[in-house]
Amino acid sequence: MKTKEEIFEYAESLMNDLELQIVKQDRDRPWGGFLVLEESQASQFAQEFFPEEDFEALKISEKLSPKILLVAPNKRLSWQYHFRRAEIWRCIAGNVAVATSNDDTEREIKTLSKGDKIKLTQGERHRLIGLEDWGVVAEIWQHTDAANPSDEEDIVRLQDDFGR
Repeated sequence: MKTKEEIFEYAESLMNDLELQIVKQDRDRPWGGFLVLEESQASQFAQEFFPEEDFEALKISEKLSPKILLVAPNKRLSWQYHFRRAEIWRCIAGNVAVATSNDDTEREIKTLSKGDKIKLTQGERHRLIGLEDWGVVAEIWQHTDAANPSDEEDIVRLQDDFGR
């Protein structure tokens, strides 16, 4: 099993190989962490990780907020939803699970392996779950309100293992 440092080095190396610029990173989330990519490279990021998507149709606002999520083994992100965005995730390394529901009760859990994708609609409840080893997930946001794009504050946590 990779250490946290090794999985971040892997993700950073992958972004460097793709010539994608990391503008921010957080290695201190209780569930792992993330890399934020340069917004001006969103179309390159989307083409790399979501080539089957219609990039222009996704771009309601001028942002896609490209990110790489690194999910630690056996850790769960909060059970949450968003008012101003939908999200698209693709597992790019390891395996992760995703719980989803249209109401506040966790229901279906799907396992994503490398290459698998899931689309989460605006308001859909969801949780990303680490399995036996680190999971690496590419994420883009589909902003649903062009006048008021989503941000990190656009999150409603229904349950959180870390008391946030």
